[in-house]
Amino acid sequence: MHVQPSRRLAGLSSAIFTEMNQRKRAVEASGTFEVIDLGIGSPDQPPSPFIMEALTQAVRNPDNYGYPTSEGSLRFRETVASWYFHRFHVEVDPDHEVLSLMGSQDGLAHLAQGWIDPGDVVLVPDPGYPIYFASVNLAGGEIYPLPLRAENGFLPDFTNIPADILERAKLMVLNYPNNPVSATVQEGFFEKVVRFARENDILVAHDMAYSEMAFDGYRPPSFLETPGAKEVGVEFNSLSKSFNMAGCRVGYIVGNAQIIRPLAIIKSNIDYGIFLAIQEAAIAAMEHDILHPGQNRIAQVYQERRDVLLDGLAAIGWKIDKPKATMFVWAPIPDGWTSENFAFTLLEKAGVVVIPGNAFGQEGEGYVRIALVKPVDVLKEVIERIKKSGIISR
Repeated sequence: MHVQPSRRLAGLSSAIFTEMNQRKRAVEASGTFEVIDLGIGSPDQPPSPFIMEALTQAVRNPDNYGYPTSEGSLRFRETVASWYFHRFHVEVDPDHEVLSLMGSQDGLAHLAQGWIDPGDVVLVPDPGYPIYFASVNLAGGEIYPLPLRAENGFLPDFTNIPADILERAKLMVLNYPNNPVSATVQEGFFEKVVRFARENDILVAHDMAYSEMAFDGYRPPSFLETPGAKEVGVEFNSLSKSFNMAGCRVGYIVGNAQIIRPLAIIKSNIDYGIFLAIQEAAIAAMEHDILHPGQNRIAQVYQERRDVLLDGLAAIGWKIDKPKATMFVWAPIPDGWTSENFAFTLLEKAGVVVIPGNAFGQEGEGYVRIALVKPVDVLKEVIERIKKSGIISR
């Protein structure tokens, strides 16, 4: 067969993730270890029982089996608006400023297609969640990476962007609390973002999938809380991590109606929306959170895991700063390693999967991402395995 796939695929890469999976299978097949996978950030806990019960009841409702609408039911959108006001004191219009998504990745993957033409530039964080890069490639746009470095608190520096790039830049993607680097915003940062966006006529898409996974009393702010933010931007959120509903594929975008509208048009042409029963479960989750603030214990689980893992690793010589949010640890690797070699060796000698930092962009070299997706007793086993492997003291 001489027909070739689309050139768009050339801009998509999962090479490191694929190689890690292949190496994981090889280690498992050898019988050396029962591999502990701290690679993919998929919650290992189920939703709260009341959410599952709401889903069960909704599944039994025969009225929920027609085509849903791609924008989401009015009740879902109204509940999103109520939760956003409850959580952030941000008002959004459920008719025009809320759109349902099959997980926030759905919207992040398609937003660029509604705004970006060939030759347009998108400012993308590096390291960054891979869909940011992929979405621009699929839309035919040009990526300009915004380096996230430790010396800047993993915040982008807008002053170093060349003038010719700013002229062609149409969209900027940001993500705080951040995946993979687990950074959080500092006071005044979003004000700088709004000012920068206005001065350069750039749209802002803020990914806030980890808004409820914060520790030590920290409460991540919404970008839309900042005065003027809704004039220039939108925000993505999801129930995947906040309510352990990752497999349900339910999220949303809120903010500027004019920015959302092209995405809504694309969505209306490619899908019929989220199964109504799942929307009902999402409504139950958000309504419960509004009525019973502080009862969502998911963040406490991850904070305990963070402390156990990082305190244990520090005790064997691998010192890593404790993040204030997300389900990930962005860990600088010991001297003398590349990110890939360290991750490969950790898998071979300790049976532990982590993701090399350069999977998220070239600025990720020198780090690995560790997902806190196993119980405390398993994380203690991880510490013991790493200690016995001698990798840290090599």
